[in-house]
Amino acid sequence: MIEKLFKLKENNTNIRTEILAGIITFLTMSYILAVNPQILGETGMDKGALFTTTAVAAIAGTIFMALIANVPIAQAPGMGLNNFFAFSVVIAMGHSWQFALTGVLLSGFCFMLLTIFNIRKIIVDNIPVALKNAIPIGIGLFITLIGLKSAGIVTPNQFTLVQLGNMADPNVWIAVLGLVVIAVLLVKKVHGAILIGIIISTIFAG
Repeated sequence: MIEKLFKLKENNTNIRTEILAGIITFLTMSYILAVNPQILGETGMDKGALFTTTAVAAIAGTIFMALIANVPIAQAPGMGLNNFFAFSVVIAMGHSWQFALTGVLLSGFCFMLLTIFNIRKIIVDNIPVALKNAIPIGIGLFITLIGLKSAGIVTPNQFTLVQLGNMADPNVWIAVLGLVVIAVLLVKKVHGAILIGIIISTIFAG
């Protein structure tokens, strides 16, 4: 049944390889279970409910990719738009998280229609390469700034935008330790590097 459904032999793979790949993919993405509720929780939503919702959304999206598209790609909430949702739409613009979620739902329908009528592909194909390369870098820098600010490594400054935080605070050094651990593990290509860094930081913080 599995062979008929996923055509493993046709794709030069087997159950063992796919299970191992699935475990590695989970370890690589599992940090989202901790980070997404933390970010969206800034809007006032219940973090426990957000954890469950994040897990359910990832499971549902991945199952759809497997059973409908038959593509071995895991799905989970993105780490760019959740920051935009929380810090720009809700906190900066002053909208309620309920209002913002309604906008997310409507945008989802719009993207679905654009995809069905193949308009999305046309739009993406006409975006300049330089802009395509710049967008993920910009989002990454935005997320980095929010993370450093949340950890206390940098703090707001009215003249220079940010300044170095209180380095006498033990929590700041715990955050720095976590960043160093994650960086080293990523360089060593250790699967689950971000999750391991989060766990180590949590242990020291406890």
